[in-house]
Amino acid sequence: MSAFPDLHPETLSAAQRTELELLARGRQDRSRTMRELNQPETPLAAHALLLRLGLWDESRVPFPDRLGVELQTPTLDVPELPLEPRLDLTHLPALAIDDEGNRDPDDALSLEVLEGGMRRLWVHVADVAALVTPDSPLDLEARRRGSTLYLPTHIVGMLPDALVERLGLGLRPQSPALSISIDFDASGQAESVDVHLTTLKVERVSYAQAQARLDAGDPLLTQLFELAKSSRSLREAEGAVTISLPEVLLKVVDGDIRITPLQPYDTRFIVQECMTLAGWAAAIFADDLELALPFATQDPPHRDSPPGNSVPAQWARRKTLSRTRFQPRLGPHSGMGLDAYAQATSPMRRYLDLVVHQQLRAAILEQDTLTGKDIAARVAESQMSSASVRTAERETRRHWTLALMNRTPQRAYEALVVERRGPQATLLIPELALDTTFTTPAPLGSVLRVQTAGVDLAAQTVRVREVTG
Repeated sequence: MSAFPDLHPETLSAAQRTELELLARGRQDRSRTMRELNQPETPLAAHALLLRLGLWDESRVPFPDRLGVELQTPTLDVPELPLEPRLDLTHLPALAIDDEGNRDPDDALSLEVLEGGMRRLWVHVADVAALVTPDSPLDLEARRRGSTLYLPTHIVGMLPDALVERLGLGLRPQSPALSISIDFDASGQAESVDVHLTTLKVERVSYAQAQARLDAGDPLLTQLFELAKSSRSLREAEGAVTISLPEVLLKVVDGDIRITPLQPYDTRFIVQECMTLAGWAAAIFADDLELALPFATQDPPHRDSPPGNSVPAQWARRKTLSRTRFQPRLGPHSGMGLDAYAQATSPMRRYLDLVVHQQLRAAILEQDTLTGKDIAARVAESQMSSASVRTAERETRRHWTLALMNRTPQRAYEALVVERRGPQATLLIPELALDTTFTTPAPLGSVLRVQTAGVDLAAQTVRVREVTG
């Protein structure tokens, strides 16, 4: 209030409040009220003023609105599943491993032992393309959104809830899937790949539950773990860049902000590696059929990667990576150490994964497929929307993290110095997965204890002070 000593909430008319809110939400770009106060006519300045006047509090989060992303899940009609021949895999155990409380299970794992020491990895993915065909109303809506929006308070689906309820793996006694298979020889080398439309019986488990099974020697998870370790070793030998930085699960329930560090379960590693293998197999399968996909490619690092696996080294290593590009022709993905890759395991929540499934389905059923030009157009349209979704998610997570710090100024955190630029250091607070700048002579890798010194929710910044004891 000090910047506006004569301004009080009651001095603003209803029209002025509305005008300020529209500017803060990015719904208009001019404000007579801000001009009269000699303030910038920007969403950030309007947001800051609304907070200072007490007209908004921390519960008002304008970033998704400001970015123009959809804030309601679509409610379009969902068609019935077509009658199609499917490979019956209900005899195989299939595990859908997710975070506790996951509402859109779209992948599951099976492992089949073959003759001669061969093993067949099955990565089952919800058969979303069975109901979302190219250029249908559901497809056009998903393309416009780009991806599902995951906010700490709620989830805004890319596709209707009714579709997720019908196709989510393990949500019904039997689940239709598009299943990608990879055959490995006794030494762990991939020999062949295939794609099938299947029917499954899926068991849903959390990462913690699956980890308990793995620790107890569960045969399926033990073999998957060995396969995943072998795959990671082969990819790293081809230059794959592995980065492991702190991650958290952030939820806001009835105003209660809950931040839980994600445990580095081996089962999380298993799922990540198997999903990577499925993406490689989908790309190889498509290339063999000369099928256009939104292939994911990445150039080699633009500078040498720092050695070691310390957190500062991994922080710096992440900045050496080029941005992943999506294109209708095959190309290597340097960061993954793969000669071919396509994101193929999340068609419920990423539009380009859905396009991959539409193409694979069409090829299996010997139907017309999209051209490379069609794929390029879909990439261009959906990427604009999905980039806004990712930014909205990132800014909203930061908002609620700063809100928690603002609520608990006496709480002390361990902070790691991960980068230095002159007197300024970048601190990473692992238990919040939050970074901020701080003036300190402490060298890289130092651990400081800090407390909140001030939070600016509008600017999304936090000041910290070092504490001892």
